[in-house]
Amino acid sequence: MIERGKRVFVNAYAQYPIVLNGGEGRYLQDIEGKKYLDMMGGIAVNLLGYNDPGLNKVLKEVIDNGLLHCSNLYWNKWAIEAAEKLTKLSGMERVFFCNSGTEANEGAIKMARKFGNGRSEIITMENSFHGRTLGSLSATGQTKYQEAFKPMVGGFKYGHYNNLESVKALVNANTCAIMVEAIQGEGGIKVAQEAFLRGIREICDENDLLLILDEVQCGLGRTGHYFAWQKMGVLPDIMTLAKGLGSGVPIGAIVTGPKAASIFVPGDHGATFGGNLLATAAASYVLDYISKEGFLKGVQESGQALFEGLTAIKNRHSHLVKEVRGVALMMGMELTIPSRGVIDECRQAGLLVGSAGENILRFVPPLTITVEEVFEGLSLLEAVLESL
Repeated sequence: MIERGKRVFVNAYAQYPIVLNGGEGRYLQDIEGKKYLDMMGGIAVNLLGYNDPGLNKVLKEVIDNGLLHCSNLYWNKWAIEAAEKLTKLSGMERVFFCNSGTEANEGAIKMARKFGNGRSEIITMENSFHGRTLGSLSATGQTKYQEAFKPMVGGFKYGHYNNLESVKALVNANTCAIMVEAIQGEGGIKVAQEAFLRGIREICDENDLLLILDEVQCGLGRTGHYFAWQKMGVLPDIMTLAKGLGSGVPIGAIVTGPKAASIFVPGDHGATFGGNLLATAAASYVLDYISKEGFLKGVQESGQALFEGLTAIKNRHSHLVKEVRGVALMMGMELTIPSRGVIDECRQAGLLVGSAGENILRFVPPLTITVEEVFEGLSLLEAVLESL
């Protein structure tokens, strides 16, 4: 199967040598029948794990009803219900549905430019990651992703993450927005300090700027809160979401507060598949699921077990592990060696983990993972480190 894929796929991914074929709970299975505990979750996408009967039922209902897509020329109940639930959980006002995180960020950039009414500069952060389309790639503060595709879209400046003075120094008469991740994912699982985010909110208020929070990876319960900014009490003007919103069904969203809710008018923006019935049915189910009583508490408990376990491993293997950081079920382990070899050995042992940089292991498992499953993953990881 892999050889067949190599003949027909564009060589855009450094793929691991397994072909996945099914899943149940937090476990995946390849076509040869080998089982893996998944602590990568499709890169924070498969929020509810695998083969969730409720999600399957909802998706089958849409399929059996005979209408998967109707375009945004018409209304559909699934999109309306999903948007209502998003605004309720966030306390924000309006929603635009798209298909991915990079699309959500592109739309947010357009909103900011229109809001600026001639002001066009957007401040983002070094080591940020906002997507791979040209606008969101230009917003991304990592030259390694940009170099082959220059020139970038103009109008972006990059502050230092968790350094408020560096951001203040970039604000000028042409600034229209500040765009920041509450937790940098691809940038190495780095958490924004509360004072930093609060300071950015104040800068935006004082200078009539939009605050855009990219929660594509850290949102939707992953931090033990519906959205990472809620823990810090910093309400954005625009929030972007994707990844886990459909628990595997592709969907993204731009969620707007009062300052941004009326920026777009018909003709300003669009997405052919945005608000697709299948995708928004999945999103509606996911939002109900994470709203269940006790769900976020379970995320916090599993996240605490993961953090404490990774920290204990760090203390026992300090020659291999430099630092553990993150929030709840979004954790990074910085190694003193390249992460690729550790990832390969973990896969051989039946554990799927990812990377967030050359020497950082990333743990973003399904939010339904149990404490016992966390311990199982930690045991497999430590056995690999001991073998090294």
